[in-house]
Amino acid sequence: MILSIFLGIDIGTTAIKLGIIQENQLIYSSELPLQTYGDERIKYQAGEELLASLQAGISAIPQQLRQQITTIGFSTAMHSLMPNDGKKQIFLWSDLQAAETIDRFKQTNLATHFYEISGTPIHAMSPFAKLLYFQEKKLYPAETHWYGLKELIMEYFTGNFVIDYSTASATGLFDLKKKQWSDEILDYLGINAEQLAQLVDTNQAFKLLPKIRDLFDFSADTQVVIGASDGTLAAYASYYSTGRSASLTIGTSAAVRQITNAIHLDQEKQNFCYYLNEDLLVSGAPSNNGGVVLVWAANHLADHPAQFYQLLPTLLKETTIGAKGLRFWPYLNGERAPYWSNEIKGGFRDLTLQHTRSDMLRSVIEGVLINIRQLVELVAQDESLSVSGGFFQTPALGQLAADIFGVDCYYAPQNEPIFGLYYLLEKPGQLETEAQNVFMPDPRKSSIYQRLARGYFD
Repeated sequence: MILSIFLGIDIGTTAIKLGIIQENQLIYSSELPLQTYGDERIKYQAGEELLASLQAGISAIPQQLRQQITTIGFSTAMHSLMPNDGKKQIFLWSDLQAAETIDRFKQTNLATHFYEISGTPIHAMSPFAKLLYFQEKKLYPAETHWYGLKELIMEYFTGNFVIDYSTASATGLFDLKKKQWSDEILDYLGINAEQLAQLVDTNQAFKLLPKIRDLFDFSADTQVVIGASDGTLAAYASYYSTGRSASLTIGTSAAVRQITNAIHLDQEKQNFCYYLNEDLLVSGAPSNNGGVVLVWAANHLADHPAQFYQLLPTLLKETTIGAKGLRFWPYLNGERAPYWSNEIKGGFRDLTLQHTRSDMLRSVIEGVLINIRQLVELVAQDESLSVSGGFFQTPALGQLAADIFGVDCYYAPQNEPIFGLYYLLEKPGQLETEAQNVFMPDPRKSSIYQRLARGYFD
């Protein structure tokens, strides 16, 4: 019997991650940084650079291991949009060109209706908003075809512009109940389904292009499975590896997610609800302000930026809960849930001459986590959480998160999109749970944070 050797490729907004998994074990991994271009409004990746990096990353896998790969699957970042005009310019979720356009659209009755159809919040991040803006400004010909990261990758490997239901359900163009492009939404935008990629389920398999198989010396039997979006796969990885349906990922940004088998939408707070497979959906709420805020704090407030994370445990021991009354609003990057505003700003509140730089750093960390606490209460109130992302690789931050949320937080290294891909497509046996690292809240500290959180953002 030939054991499955799975290559997972996770294409995010800052890096491409490659992971080869066999029998639940990661036997090879690498990471390649990606460059984002633009300015404060425009954010895009260069598709040709992305493909060149991906090619280099795959070529670096030892040849003997490449030849044994049986399945390749893809995780891609959500909300990307690429006009098929030959430039391969991929606009990312963080692109804000559509901010004013979508703010006007929010005031219409159609905003509520389209949210109910698609499960995608009405925000500048979505391809719907970007298309609305591009059509309004007449920046591209009416007959332009529109794709994204997943379609770009699938065309490179298979020759087909295709997109999975999961990634499509985050575009704002997809009918979540009917599992098809929404005729109503496309009519409003003045485009048709032929201008978008073909839709397939997340387990759909394809043949490799002969030139790609030869380039990387893959086996003739190697198949490509389209996979899903990074957010839904991170949620599924957490669910599969810890047994908990609620999860939190804090990387550059953050998101709280809940595995569910029914569509759950909240018109006021605009949680998302995206497709995963024929049985499961992922509901949740994202924040723009996760690790990116800590990077800002390290660079501008810390004495030793390069040692910021190593020194955090000492900082937290030497400062007091609540940072002596200093509060920090972490909205340095605007905010998605629960405000959905590009105009909301961050900053310190109640800053006095008595506050030190250490107090300021503690308030930044507390502000980020108390903001995320709002999302935890929206999506998974009083539930234990499976946690993932670089943030939780610092145990002191994991413990602080548990204290602020007031719930147990289960960390496992398998809580990443590549593992979500593996579990979704290969369906291995359930993992043993004894190896999990659990952060349990300190009752006294949690009680203090519960009182602090009540009026923190008033």
